[in-house]
Amino acid sequence: MSTHCNIVRADETLRFEGPLHRDAIAALWPRIPDDLKGVRRFDLGAVASIDSAGLALVSLLAARCGPVEIEGRPDGFAELRAAYRLGHGLAFVRD
Repeated sequence: MSTHCNIVRADETLRFEGPLHRDAIAALWPRIPDDLKGVRRFDLGAVASIDSAGLALVSLLAARCGPVEIEGRPDGFAELRAAYRLGHGLAFVRD
């Protein structure tokens, strides 16, 4: 299984590529753009699957960016989002 993943900024979009799994997340941190101002959309369309470490990274970046639209639903995304009680923009949802 490939553990290579990447993140690229294109205007208002952060595009994630590859499996967002624990083994690959540490190598991804240096590729995160320093300036996230103006990012309004996360594209997860090229992410085949995600685990809890991947979701933690994506939700942290969503918090840094402010309200974001999430496009793409990799395997495991919906289940993890529900388990951690995260809304559509990946912020914690209270009852």
